[in-house]
Amino acid sequence: MDTTLRRGDGSVFLTLKFNQADNWIHAHWYGRQTLSSVMQGGLTHLDLIRQQPCPKLLNDHRDLVGTFVEANDWIQQVWTPLIISAGLRSIGQVVSPDVFGQYSIEDLKHRIGDQLDLYLFDSLEAAQTWLRAQ
Repeated sequence: MDTTLRRGDGSVFLTLKFNQADNWIHAHWYGRQTLSSVMQGGLTHLDLIRQQPCPKLLNDHRDLVGTFVEANDWIQQVWTPLIISAGLRSIGQVVSPDVFGQYSIEDLKHRIGDQLDLYLFDSLEAAQTWLRAQ
């Protein structure tokens, strides 16, 4: 159940992979994101979790560049209630090294942190360790 989403120019902006052994979906974001790409990625993740119920998300921003704060209203108001109803409970968030990406995820954590377990990590390994313990 691996999915790759591409921009109009063919470049990858998101890969989604189901980790069956640890029961999470690894969402790895690449480059700059727009409201449209975040919506497409979020709805694709929702479809995957409906097909393969999974309570955990490893949301990986190591290769994300820039801000996505313009998508946070949609994530808060639309995606979060839908994904919770589909069974998501925990997000291990690997934070972008980009300061604008960091700002965006901090803003999002303040918006949805009371609805989901959302923990921020500086490394993929730390996020994986935390998710395995959940």
